Amino acid sequence: MISAQILRRAGTACLAAATVVGMSVAPALAGADILFMSTQLRPLEEAQKMREVILKDFPEAVEFVPEDTGPFLTRIKAEGETGKVTVGVIGALHGDLPPVIQYLDGLDDVMAKLSADRKFIPAFAELGKLGTDRQVYVPWMQATYIMAANRKALEYLPEGADLNRLTYDQLAAWAKAVTEATGERKLGFPAGPKGLMHRFLQGYLYPSYTGGVVRTFKSAEAREMWAAFRDLWQYVNPRSTSYDFMQEPLLAGEVWIAFDHTARLMNALRDKPEEFVAFAAPAGPKGRGFMPVVAGLAVPKGTPDREASARLIDYLTRPETQVVTLREVGFYPAVDATLPEDLPAGIRLAAAAIGAQAGAPDALPSLLPVGLGGKGGEFNKVYRDTLQRIVIRGEAIDEALAVQAERLARIMQETGAPCWAPDAPSEGACPVE
Repeated sequence: MISAQILRRAGTACLAAATVVGMSVAPALAGADILFMSTQLRPLEEAQKMREVILKDFPEAVEFVPEDTGPFLTRIKAEGETGKVTVGVIGALHGDLPPVIQYLDGLDDVMAKLSADRKFIPAFAELGKLGTDRQVYVPWMQATYIMAANRKALEYLPEGADLNRLTYDQLAAWAKAVTEATGERKLGFPAGPKGLMHRFLQGYLYPSYTGGVVRTFKSAEAREMWAAFRDLWQYVNPRSTSYDFMQEPLLAGEVWIAFDHTARLMNALRDKPEEFVAFAAPAGPKGRGFMPVVAGLAVPKGTPDREASARLIDYLTRPETQVVTLREVGFYPAVDATLPEDLPAGIRLAAAAIGAQAGAPDALPSLLPVGLGGKGGEFNKVYRDTLQRIVIRGEAIDEALAVQAERLARIMQETGAPCWAPDAPSEGACPVE
């Protein structure tokens, strides 16, 4: 049995890394007592599981409405300023909340009551204060991004390589060996239109090679990183630019080695655990960069029925509900919950990988972007476009980085967002050095 100790260890390494609550823009349906808007679980399958499975035993009517961060910010601000609040509970990432913190109710009383019979991961509870002296959100669930591989690929691992202690150089050697043995490019990344490739760049590759994300964007280390990654790309499945979820190409055998969010690998690990392994992301010269993801639950000031909102938060953070959430959508508990012995083997595979990654001696947590507000999409596009220019199109690294750095600097200045880990703190907007 895998205890929550693994999850606690992962959470501890996530300290500065969290992500909490963003929201949506659709009206509450007639008959729904609680409007629950979330920037998380947006894919259709995940949203259906929330409505039909996770919320099934909650005795009150709930309308679950997933939405992108931009519309969420617009709605929460508009309702807060007009006083016409319809949203009961909002759920999203830590970095989405600062722009709307003035419209969120304090939840010290709710947290105190919940803590009487469940133990939240301490680091996440502290993050829920958003740097204030009040509880702004209650931790809801956590996840991260890991690697997975078909067991057929293991025979081609470089000699002496430890699967959970790989370096990017070893990953490249592994992918090369697989390509030479099979005649096919079997390494895959979620670089499709709706894939999370930007998180790999921001939370894994950049920190591992440069020790930063924004400050070091065009550094000498970044130039070396892009050169190495472009060289690696010759072993990457060419269909990666169309992959949004890596579980499908893994199950189809198109890809043998892949990186993705735990929730987007879960079908492969759960459906065929005997065929796959899960393991920590590789390390670079600066450490083993990884991006922990923490989602939380908040309540807008002036919500129609605060007690009903508190009851829904109570339900969603019960250990048994947290385990159901883990089973269904691959997000791990934010409370101390012993995982049951009958938990699917695939979920256990992911849990072990999460623990190995966060507990690695060279672990380098990288927070999700904080303070970008509605500019988050533009920020992500800078990294995705840099990949396109340097790796896919083969443009000169220095020239591409110079152009993209100007775009990045403009976004940081327009938002005024200060640096977040692993970049060194800044006063005012985080600089592109």
